[in-house]
Order: sequence, then structure tokens, then C-alpha cells
Amino acid sequence: MHIEFLVEEPSAEKALLVLIPKILGADITFAIHVFQGKSDLLKNLPSRLKGYKAWIPPDWRIVVLVDRDQQDCSELKIQLEKNAEDAGFLTPSKVGTEEAFQVLNRIAIEELEAWFFGDVEAIVSAYPKVSKHLGGRKSYRDPDAIQGGTWEALERVLQRKGYYTTGLPKIEAAQKIAEYMDVTRNRSKSFQVFRDALQQMRP
Repeated sequence: MHIEFLVEEPSAEKALLVLIPKILGADITFAIHVFQGKSDLLKNLPSRLKGYKAWIPPDWRIVVLVDRDQQDCSELKIQLEKNAEDAGFLTPSKVGTEEAFQVLNRIAIEELEAWFFGDVEAIVSAYPKVSKHLGGRKSYRDPDAIQGGTWEALERVLQRKGYYTTGLPKIEAAQKIAEYMDVTRNRSKSFQVFRDALQQMRP
């Protein structure tokens, strides 16, 4: 099996390059295609999926990963599902009992950085000055409910400990934290849904 990932930014690519083998093992091949932001991905997704439909082998899969940001999650999911349906693909929500889906749509709530807060141990391993008790604080107990933007929250946490005082380099931080992430312990519900769906795709 081979998986084509469509993501909105380079930091997602860097994280997934590390996380996908941890989730699926080394025997699954994959490619990651990066767009110039969420709006660019959503704008080009319909034509990209129709292009795939013309040639993609039956044992290949497509995974679309976008941040929710401030968008209504249900509306965003409906949009993603419609794009797949219009291109002639089945998704898990449309699949029949004897049919295999080929497109998986997943949403990081509210942003990819929530997945990092879901594994505070990984943040601490990458940035040892950060308190190991960070995940127990009220503001960070539910990674998917962090207020004010998760990448901004990560930037604040790291800057308070003297890291990246001139601004968070999202790509570098994503790669460093992902290296230490344990995919079995993540507390982010949106990460758990992403992880479990990928594992269910294995033949």
C-alpha cells in the first residue's frame, strides 16, 4: 500500500515524515505534497482529486490533512467529503460494507501544534527547560481546546523558557518535537482519530 498525503504547510510535512513510520511501520510507502497554506489546499483540492482519479492504483490511498483554525469543524468536513465524492472517491463515511475507501479526510483541531501539546513529554525532551508538569495545567489539559491558537501557545511556552525569543520557527519545532513523540500516548483527540484511521488502513 502507498499513501499520498496532502497537507497545507511545511511544518505538517516535517512532522508527518517522522510520525507516519511510527504509526504505520516502515513497510508502508508514502509521499507528502505541501500546499501554500490552507486556502491554497482547499482551492486546488477538487482538481487535484479529479487528477488522481484518472490514474491512481486501487491499493493506493489519499489522506487530506488540514487545520480547523477558527472554521466550523462540521462545515469543513462536509466540504472535504464533497470534494472526494465529486471526484468519484469513497471516504469512510460513504463506504459500503464490502468496499474500501480511498480518500481519508482528517482535521487537526485547532492546529497541528495541538498534537504536540498532546505529548508534553516530547516537548520537554526537545526543549528540556519546559516544565514536565505543563500538561497538568488547566490551560493545557485538553490539547484540542487550547485557547488563542495552539502555535501561539507553543511559542509562548518556549519563549518563557528562553527558546526562540525572536519568534517560533514552526518547521524546526515540528521536526524536533515529532522526533520524540510516542504515538501511543498522545492526549489530543484529533491526533488519536488521525492515528487510528491510518492504522485501520493497513492491509
